[in-house]
Amino acid sequence: MFEDVGLAQSSDQPLSSGMCARGRFLRRGSIRCRIPEYCRVLEESEISEHCFDLIFAFDEIVALGYRENVNLAQIRTFTEMDSHEEKVFRAVRETQEREAKAEMRRKAKELQQARRDAERQGKKAPGFGGFGSGGISGGSAASMITDAIIEPEKPKMTPAVMRPSGPSKALKLGAKGKDVDNFVDKLKLEGEQISSSTKRTSEAAKVLSPPVNIESVHLKIEEKISLTCGRDGGLQNMEVHGMIMLRVSDEKQGRIRLQIENDDKRGVQLQTHPNVDKKLFTTESLIGLKNPEKSFPLNNDVGVLKWRLQTNDDAFIPLAINCWPSESATGCDVNIEYELQESTLELNDVIISIPVPSGVGAPLIGELDGEYRHDSRKNILEWCLPVIDAKNKTGSLEFSIAGQPSDFFPVNVSFVSKRNYCKIQVSGISHVDSSSPVRFSMETILLVDKYEIL
Repeated sequence: MFEDVGLAQSSDQPLSSGMCARGRFLRRGSIRCRIPEYCRVLEESEISEHCFDLIFAFDEIVALGYRENVNLAQIRTFTEMDSHEEKVFRAVRETQEREAKAEMRRKAKELQQARRDAERQGKKAPGFGGFGSGGISGGSAASMITDAIIEPEKPKMTPAVMRPSGPSKALKLGAKGKDVDNFVDKLKLEGEQISSSTKRTSEAAKVLSPPVNIESVHLKIEEKISLTCGRDGGLQNMEVHGMIMLRVSDEKQGRIRLQIENDDKRGVQLQTHPNVDKKLFTTESLIGLKNPEKSFPLNNDVGVLKWRLQTNDDAFIPLAINCWPSESATGCDVNIEYELQESTLELNDVIISIPVPSGVGAPLIGELDGEYRHDSRKNILEWCLPVIDAKNKTGSLEFSIAGQPSDFFPVNVSFVSKRNYCKIQVSGISHVDSSSPVRFSMETILLVDKYEIL
């Protein structure tokens, strides 16, 4: 429709000076100031994706061939005005959501009761020497109990890997994979807005997927970071909690010892499991049982070592975020930048969420490294960066929008990483008797519990 925004003309002759399809002229400035409201970039693919939004917006500008005296706020109000049918639809949808939640709570109570009955009847596998069973075994038991509740007419499955072959329309708590995707698709068909956190979780699962070849001895190193900084600079508090989980699936590999390599110089506090020989760990940095004749439990995730780091030293901040909002004649100019201070880390799926004022339209983006998303419902501007590492240590984002400097806080950051913050690793595993090396697989995960700039 407009040559200067990259839209194709219906005729060979282009419309001059941004002439609209109804034969009247519009100033190019008015066209440009409305297109960024719906399109991030002035490209044909982006405009084609939001073509209906643009048509509705321009329809409010032009009436019977004449330009209407309206501003951006009025156009947004006219195009987003709720109808009576939409209110009725939302009321019906909220009722359906409440009924679904009530059904889920009822099913959860039935599942818990069935689990307690199974434990009283002695169906649960016995534990081992104080080591708690891991999340994987608990999830498998819950899945088996759920199947027994939903389909009691089927005979009891001997191994946990057997599943009903036909499709089931019943509600299954704890179901994963395709069942979750189908549930999300159904919600989308009913008009439900799915939170972006679901997409982030799936992306994080792809980034942090476990190794393909899992050995009979498998290790999982997991860390969670919680950090709070002030908007004027300075670390208020930072905590890092980590743990090494051991899983043995072959009884021949049960009597083993883990060689721990600790290169951290930040004063990390270490703590071993009560069944681990503390003297052996202190003198030789080896993780082994107090009784070397015993074996580690089979098919259970066992936490053998955990650590904790707490500090308020600015030098320990892994990813520094600086947000500088400054008032201007039309509102605020916001400059936000990041810097990776821990160069050994590689952060994936980084999302920096900046709150923006409501009812003032979309921000006008200036300089940008990476991509951005503007959520007008939640009033959040998300700065998305796929990877931050030593080769991509710094970046910046500039945008302008109406508001006050205090409107752009707190800034929240989320990311995942395959490398842990505290330099604690397992360098090798050996048998207790022969000291021969044991093949093992390992995965490392760093997650964000809280990362705020207040």
